[in-house]
Amino acid sequence: MPGIASYGAYIPQTRLPLSLASGRPAKEGGPERAVANYDEDAVTMAVAAAVDCMAGFERASIDALLFASTSYPLREKQGAALIAKALDLRRDVATSDHAGSLRAGTAALASGLHAVAAGEARNALVVVGDSRLGPPRSALEARLGDGAVAFLISERDVIASFATSHSIADELQDQWRSEGETFTHSWEDRFVVQEGYTPNLCAAVVGLLEKAGIQASDVSRAALYAHDARSLGAVARQLGLASEQLQDPLLGKLGNTGSAYALMLLAHALESAKPGERLLTASYGDGAHALLFQVEDPIEKLEPRRAISWHLARRRALTSYDAYLKARDLDAREWEGEGDLGLSATIRFRERDADIAMLGGRCQGCAQIHFPEPRVCYKCFRKDAWEPVRLSDKSGTLLAYTFDYFFPASEPPTIMIMTEVEGCRVHVQLANARPEEVRLDMPVEYVFRIIHRAGGKPNYFWKASPLSR
Repeated sequence: MPGIASYGAYIPQTRLPLSLASGRPAKEGGPERAVANYDEDAVTMAVAAAVDCMAGFERASIDALLFASTSYPLREKQGAALIAKALDLRRDVATSDHAGSLRAGTAALASGLHAVAAGEARNALVVVGDSRLGPPRSALEARLGDGAVAFLISERDVIASFATSHSIADELQDQWRSEGETFTHSWEDRFVVQEGYTPNLCAAVVGLLEKAGIQASDVSRAALYAHDARSLGAVARQLGLASEQLQDPLLGKLGNTGSAYALMLLAHALESAKPGERLLTASYGDGAHALLFQVEDPIEKLEPRRAISWHLARRRALTSYDAYLKARDLDAREWEGEGDLGLSATIRFRERDADIAMLGGRCQGCAQIHFPEPRVCYKCFRKDAWEPVRLSDKSGTLLAYTFDYFFPASEPPTIMIMTEVEGCRVHVQLANARPEEVRLDMPVEYVFRIIHRAGGKPNYFWKASPLSR
């Protein structure tokens, strides 16, 4: 029986206190939402969640990678293939994207489960990330949040076995975003709740319980997509779920993370789940989709994940609403971007091992590691004798730093650092840190981020981040 063998999640460190949008100062402990920084998007967050999920597991064992998002920035360019390269997965890994609906996340999870059950893949990695924008100072902007989640699907040592699922398809225009538009739109709240959210979510969960032959009282925890606290409470009462059965929807802490939302709540439930518990998750969007899992004994042996709790605690509140607007590229730029093609596709192809997978080269003569890989080893001078070595999952040490106030950034300065990892010097930007937090010999890890947007598209590379455990 297939199921979840591991899980991981990512929440951006940056938080937007909701009071800032109305011109009021931030209040400690007040409602906030997670917002992706200027160098983060659905892809970079998905990579971070996948790294968390794969801790302790061999990446070479992954046969399929499924990526779901409604906010992946490129068309006719597969996000799953990019993520697979960033994770340094095998080249013959099967990749697919799921999009077009907020149910894309649970659809990708179900597809991964079915692929493993059918024998098409021994292990499938499902990653879901979203970073949606609501119009500035709108009610929708305050409700949304950014984040990602990942699940390793297998038939071996599963921590939560898959029981059954049930889906409902419906056609109504409640939330949408047309091609080329920046902002997600939402129809009037009462219509969304009465005609879409409540009847569809209830129908999906009721159908699931009937298929499984159980009652709502048999569910240990329900990780349900929440439109808002009031409507979630009404759905729970209609389904016969007690308040203690509901997984915390994290409203006012995380926000609604779109296609990743219900699954991030499921990952949060797994953090404290016990063998024998039944976990139910249900997403909403053009209908609803519910899945049921039973927690198994191996969960007690799985090493702790960073997942949701760790990221919620690691927060940094923005000090102004203008900083948020600038980070999300919602203000006029001081310098307009040039209308060129950006980074050469040929150069990008040639350097993808270093830029996307952060692969260095280990000299076959003296074992010195170089990044990027040159033709000649500077230590023993041997030429063209290299074996690849992945540096993205290694920790390093900060050797030197400088503050660049000229490089465009939402919160200047840009911090440039020299790091040492595995005896190799790597020059990168430092993310998730303010100038006063930088110090020599500080341990760092490497995170996949947007390095620039030349040519009207995101271009990715690796940055360093202060190492936290």
